[in-house]
Amino acid sequence: MTEPDVIVVGAGAAGIIAAWRAAFLGARVVLLEKTPRIGTKILISGGGKCNITHDGPIETVLKAFRPNEARFIRPACYRFQNHQIVEMLTNRGLTVYTRPDGRIFPVGQTAKDVVHILHSYLDEVGVDIWLEHPVTGLISEGARLTGVRYRCPGQPEREIKSSSIIVSVGGSSYPNSGTTGDGWAWARPIGHTVVKVRSALAPIYLELGQDLLSSRSGIALRNCVVKARQNGKEIARWEGDLLFTHHGVSGPTILGISRVVAERQPDGPIHLEVDLAPNKTFETLSSDLLSNVNQHPKRLVASFVEEFVPRSLVDSLMADSAITRDTVGFRFEKKSRNRLVTTLKGWSIGPVRAVPLEKGEVVAGGISLDEVDPHSMASHVVGGLYLCGEVLDIAGPVGGYNLQAAFATGFVAGESAAKATFKKT
Repeated sequence: MTEPDVIVVGAGAAGIIAAWRAAFLGARVVLLEKTPRIGTKILISGGGKCNITHDGPIETVLKAFRPNEARFIRPACYRFQNHQIVEMLTNRGLTVYTRPDGRIFPVGQTAKDVVHILHSYLDEVGVDIWLEHPVTGLISEGARLTGVRYRCPGQPEREIKSSSIIVSVGGSSYPNSGTTGDGWAWARPIGHTVVKVRSALAPIYLELGQDLLSSRSGIALRNCVVKARQNGKEIARWEGDLLFTHHGVSGPTILGISRVVAERQPDGPIHLEVDLAPNKTFETLSSDLLSNVNQHPKRLVASFVEEFVPRSLVDSLMADSAITRDTVGFRFEKKSRNRLVTTLKGWSIGPVRAVPLEKGEVVAGGISLDEVDPHSMASHVVGGLYLCGEVLDIAGPVGGYNLQAAFATGFVAGESAAKATFKKT
């Protein structure tokens, strides 16, 4: 075959946009993907609903990232903004809506529709997509890449040459989706630094008995604030929903604090607690409770607790407050009221056992940002290499931020690789 101008390795969010942009500019592009389909991580994002990106001014979006990460992705996010990926999708039939918290989702469609539209863009510009062609390594001559080694079904290892290689193979979260840390293994031997990989946007496993975990599994808490404490000090918090699982907890609040918890866990035990009435102060909640029992002296106190947790958790929460299930209003003394309010404002749900790396939507860590040009995504270490997406040391919070970073860095990598190719001709 004719040698491609650009090889893109990995057909996730970053790789798809990189391949499309390079081909749109006229480059001959081969996109190699190890799995049987493109966009696997997109397909499972947001529970299959796909949180496409986050709404708002770019500077507001960037504030969600850690300062060094925001500085790095700023040029890319201005080159390919959140409204641009939305327009690409809506121009081809996707209907989207923006939640009050800024997250943008399809209305009646799913992640499959998002990937289908992105596939149509690749087809339109003539990207040559090679599915089930896992890349096994990079080929270099001196300080420059010249191609990649790959395998195809039923065939021995082969090589394909190009002067521009884009690596967009993701991190190591959800390895069944094809993201198994391959890019880091290729980057180290050619001189790149890989920052220690840590969990981010992951569920948290709790150190509790399996009977208790099983009894709570599937129960959700809405509009709460989850706090992580270490040595009595709050180290992270997030507002939103929480979901109990067979191993511990998940949901937006847990994904939101998981990176900090994973980073701080080596420093000592961490406990999680939930504020079930985040919009009320201790005093206001105490006053509400007193008013409730005065108005309904014969009503069970448990009925008040049901305003904050599902019925199946009432007994557990009251037990943690040292209040019996049959307590009624006129028997509810001040000390007991204070204990209940204290629990509602900071219900301990257990000590952290682990933050599983492989279960995270993304991981923190990856190729050092100091070794990549943020204006082109070109490697400072070896010529002909461009890096984008989760293979880099970038991990934003839950809310569509990471897909935006992937789309934007992929766009810049594809554009830069194509322009570099044309300069040589």
